[in-house]
Amino acid sequence: MTTMDSPTPTRRRPASVDVAGTAWPLYKLEALVAAVLVLLALFAITADAQTAVLTAAATATVVWWARLLHYRRDT
Repeated sequence: MTTMDSPTPTRRRPASVDVAGTAWPLYKLEALVAAVLVLLALFAITADAQTAVLTAAATATVVWWARLLHYRRDT
């Protein structure tokens, strides 16, 4: 009797950047950069730290998950 194994999909590793000897996935760095930009812009516009920090944290979370899901969809 002959059997056939279905091929298992191989996952690519996300693009990474070397930060102090550690490979960081690119989507994490994109989320951090987006959060810092939002933080600085909102603080400059509103001069309210609470609004700037909370919005920057929300931005980082959304960008992080969106880019991760986008990456996983492409693999």
